[in-house]
Amino acid sequence: MQTTFPRRKTKKIRIRDVEVGGDAPISIQSMCTTDTHDVEATLGQIRSLAVAGCQIVRVAVPEAKAAEALPEIINNSLIPVIADIHFDWRLALKAIEAGIDGLRLNPGNIGKKERVQEVVAAAKEKQIPIRIGVNAGSLEKDKADKFPNDIPRAMVESALYHIRILEDLDYDQIKLSLKASDVPTMVTAYRLMADKCDYPFHLGVTEAGPPGTGSVKSSIGLGTLLSEGIGDTLRVSLTADPVKEVELAKQILRTLGIRKDGLNLISCPTCGRIATKNFEEWVQKVEKELDSLNLPLTVAVMGCVVNGPGESEHADIGVSFGGLGPDGIPVGILVKNGEIIKKLPEDQLIPALIEEAKIVAKEKKLITA
Repeated sequence: MQTTFPRRKTKKIRIRDVEVGGDAPISIQSMCTTDTHDVEATLGQIRSLAVAGCQIVRVAVPEAKAAEALPEIINNSLIPVIADIHFDWRLALKAIEAGIDGLRLNPGNIGKKERVQEVVAAAKEKQIPIRIGVNAGSLEKDKADKFPNDIPRAMVESALYHIRILEDLDYDQIKLSLKASDVPTMVTAYRLMADKCDYPFHLGVTEAGPPGTGSVKSSIGLGTLLSEGIGDTLRVSLTADPVKEVELAKQILRTLGIRKDGLNLISCPTCGRIATKNFEEWVQKVEKELDSLNLPLTVAVMGCVVNGPGESEHADIGVSFGGLGPDGIPVGILVKNGEIIKKLPEDQLIPALIEEAKIVAKEKKLITA
């Protein structure tokens, strides 16, 4: 399936070997929850995130001992590392000296003009991008006062203020985010900003909450903007293991047809027509067996003869429960590339599906063994 969402035209920047903006694929980010000065723990979490599909990782640098740990982290990280800096310009310089791949830094918040100039000069020399991160919960007082009843416009005003500081220093390696925990506020802010600059956008619903509500907020907020062609890189923010953030981000991109890798599992909701008592268990088994292979396949597991055959025919591989064999044993059909290839007893259907899915993957040269 081809995406029908025309992308907003932006500049392209590079964070180590990951391109962001322009015609580059939308990338997935997350942030470590470890104390950055704990190098072993931080690198362990980065490895877990990279394996899950994270492409850029951010680490907090709130103090000197965190900055001192950066060289070892950067040199051993599988993916680009961004330093999260607030207020202290000296930490930004230490991160740049350590070889950081990117900065999350609002230039208007680090004090005197001379300090900003020094940081920007160092970043420019090493071509290190800077993300300006505007957050609805921490707006400058003058911006909030100017638009007391319009937070999205105040956020845009703040973003433009920080952008001007960098542009006045002839710096344009900029990435921009306008995050809020309220989805309509976040969506409106990005929409307002979209035609005011051509810098790439980092999307996120900040402080989205625990996995349940946070997943809903993030899916709606990010999905809305991505379907409008807005967004070049994203982070799902959850009060949970950050690996869950990456997994949900991947699923959002796959659902929109933007990302083509991974399992697209279609399964019907439970209802009175389900023809097997173990349907949920069968679906969970398919997901567990095939999702870990990271195969870009569409697989259908359907529970009755009403919608089952049709959905199975439109998948790469699918099964539909329902019906009885000559001996009265419950059976179902196995469909591959739109054709029924087997009619099997219920207990053989899912094992056969998993095996055939792996065969389809080999045929498509998606796996080699």
